[in-house]
Amino acid sequence: MTTRRENILDGVVSALAGTTGVSTRIYRSRAVALSRAETPALIVEWSTDSPDRVSAGTSLSWDLTVTVSVVVRGDKPDEIADPIIESLHNKITADVTLSGLCFDVVPGPHSLQIVDADQPAGVIGCEYVIRYRTRETDLSQAA
Repeated sequence: MTTRRENILDGVVSALAGTTGVSTRIYRSRAVALSRAETPALIVEWSTDSPDRVSAGTSLSWDLTVTVSVVVRGDKPDEIADPIIESLHNKITADVTLSGLCFDVVPGPHSLQIVDADQPAGVIGCEYVIRYRTRETDLSQAA
């Protein structure tokens, strides 16, 4: 069985297909550095998944914080990333149920990190809080 969280993360990756400028370079929880040829790229990761009891013994409501990191290279990384960020945001918010996997997607903060690489690089983290429900005793079942 797969948890609702894993299904949602797969749904986010699917929703990002066709994002401006990244082609098929969309990765889940990538730990290996990206080469120049692999950028621009998107990396989808989750940082927290916080439950709240909706009904004792029956269901939990979850807030899943997902970060979509935009990795780019160039003299002005934030400027280069801007059309990619606009595209990914439009794709994630186009269906705030992610095809029925959740009941809401709420945009969160964005952050910028400039890194020294073989040429200037930037990582822009775009957070989204994804709200969904499960049964209290089964994380694979919607409630």
